[in-house]
Amino acid sequence: MNHPWKDIDLQDYEHHMRLDSVHQLQTLNEIMKEQFYTYPVKTVMILGIAGGNGLEHIDPCRFDKVYGVDINKDYLAASVERYPELLTMYEPICCDLSDTNVCLPAAPLLIANLLIEYIGYHHFQNIIRRVNPRYVSCIIQVNTDANFVSDSPYTAVFDRLNEIYYSVDESALTEAMNQIGYQKTERNGHSLPNGKKLLRMDFCVLPVAHSEK
Repeated sequence: MNHPWKDIDLQDYEHHMRLDSVHQLQTLNEIMKEQFYTYPVKTVMILGIAGGNGLEHIDPCRFDKVYGVDINKDYLAASVERYPELLTMYEPICCDLSDTNVCLPAAPLLIANLLIEYIGYHHFQNIIRRVNPRYVSCIIQVNTDANFVSDSPYTAVFDRLNEIYYSVDESALTEAMNQIGYQKTERNGHSLPNGKKLLRMDFCVLPVAHSEK
């Protein structure tokens, strides 16, 4: 059986996410613009990039390389087709981020928006160790009820996500990041129309302690 994200049509996903009652596609887009330019980096890796929402904010004069990672090859193909101006600098990578042997290039900035919920803390730690970023910027969803997928005419499309969903909260994510040498540096909440909230959390590598001689 296919991984659940391989069976969700991109149009269904994006139509659901941009509904006025959900408003997540638009909110993520605005936050990503901030994520790209918070830190002095020229290379960025975006996990779970889907169809490339937010890539229009990439200034080719400011960045040398952008990696877009997703498990769905059709999503990645759409992200390439939509942003031909990034052709020489944008590299799509199709892989399963829950694979403990996943191979990824290094990048100083790692962005993971609504991604940790589908791979869990352990696999996220594994990815960070492999990419070795100085900065990590992620967005998690804060739910007001037991339903992590917002109600909409497209809700049934996401039924199989229950198979891979992990409950993620701020304190547990902070602890998981501390365990691998990262400290929280930023926290911003963004309210959604249906009462849910997107919480941006940024982390930076802890400074190395020098022993006294």
